[in-house]
Amino acid sequence: MADNAKENMKFRSPIVVIMGHVDHGKTTLLDYIRKTNVASREAGGITQAIGAYEINHKLKSGENRRITFIDTPGHEAFTKMRSRGAQAADLAILVVAAEESLKPQTKEAIKILNDTKTTFIVAINKVDKPEANVEKVKNDLTAEGVLLEGYGGSVSFQPISAKTGQGIEELLDLILLATDLENLTYDSVAPASGYIVEAKIDPRRGLEVSVILKNGILKTGSEICTQSAKGKVKIMENFLGERMSEAIPSAPVLIIGFEKLPAVGEEFCTDAEKISPEKSKEVKIASNLPAQLDEDENHVHLIIKAGDAGSLEVASAILRNLKSEKEIVVLDESVGDIGDAEIKAAIASKAVVVGFKNRVTKTSRALAEIHKVKILTSDIIYELIKSVEEILAAPIAAALRGRLEVLAVFNQQKLQKQLVGGKVVEGNLRNRAQLEIRREGKVVGLGKITNLQSQKADVDQVSEGKECGVVVNSSFAIAVGDELVIK
Repeated sequence: MADNAKENMKFRSPIVVIMGHVDHGKTTLLDYIRKTNVASREAGGITQAIGAYEINHKLKSGENRRITFIDTPGHEAFTKMRSRGAQAADLAILVVAAEESLKPQTKEAIKILNDTKTTFIVAINKVDKPEANVEKVKNDLTAEGVLLEGYGGSVSFQPISAKTGQGIEELLDLILLATDLENLTYDSVAPASGYIVEAKIDPRRGLEVSVILKNGILKTGSEICTQSAKGKVKIMENFLGERMSEAIPSAPVLIIGFEKLPAVGEEFCTDAEKISPEKSKEVKIASNLPAQLDEDENHVHLIIKAGDAGSLEVASAILRNLKSEKEIVVLDESVGDIGDAEIKAAIASKAVVVGFKNRVTKTSRALAEIHKVKILTSDIIYELIKSVEEILAAPIAAALRGRLEVLAVFNQQKLQKQLVGGKVVEGNLRNRAQLEIRREGKVVGLGKITNLQSQKADVDQVSEGKECGVVVNSSFAIAVGDELVIK
């Protein structure tokens, strides 16, 4: 039995996560390694979702070895995504810019790596720049508890230039040397298992889930499950979009076949008994909003939609915690493009629709314009935050309680007893209420309702959509087309 078990164990290639501060060159490093241009496809040149890529590296011995890279975002908003990336990886590359040294996200990455006990190598990038100071980086790392080789520790490092390629071959050699010491293996007959890297909805293909396989062999047709979702592998593709019938560990794989979106970071397995029955947070893909909400100027209602599960988590966490005098109320959050359901919900609830890394359908945009629903969309998190902050910073207006459009003027012999007729187009009109007289959107006079009639009877209030007669006490002459507004 022991011999059989030993025969089942196979060597697997390393899974490497790239971490570091924003703009320190993580994506540029991957660009050079893969000889492709990822940065130009990322909005603002910033990586905003975890991507997994596979490369072949030829050693000096002539042997070809595979390495899987996970690229994690560097902005402080993406802490959880970076943490998950570290948990799924065997080794990490901590990228530090030689001219800037350690920054807040660098220190955060070091903490994550220490907490997850992930072996890592330091890549000191941008050494081609005149202001590069490698010695300062080494000293700052030592102060942060990262002890490099030659500085009293065992952490390997390599000066590189992701722009020119200087030192990158040596960095790849270091990666393989370090992972060889880890003796990475997998069981070829064990149930396939690994981690969910990303989950999103494709308008044409449905639910797409990216995974990193860590053990076993994953095949099309296999039943698959996580703590929150299950399904059957109908289609399997590698990171290049090529169809696969089976995948071996360390491979990044895209799966179509989940019945609902699993949560990013969950473990998946083809053996349901190996997954804890405890339910994790379900990823919503459909709205379930209240039919009507009262407008409150002290609150800003948001409906958040994002292109994938990781982006939704990030956008939600940031927007919910923005500091403002107004209270932020997130009515709903889900994955997918912005459609009619979100616009109709926003109309009813006076909400702003926020979209991150997704699209707005043409019909939905037209519907929003008709009903003056504000839609904020961006592929860059900084821009989205700024747009929402502008709404939060807008002065709090007095709540509008009623508005009447003047359709006729019957008696103006005395301005203190002007008799006009009109239709209540918003809210309720109340007897004895103070009002503003607005003409072409501007306040031109003030007054008070002294009598209110509906269907020739005195009433205390007239609701929206009904016509009525109004006696107004004002020093300003009311005209047809004016609006009487109660606050």
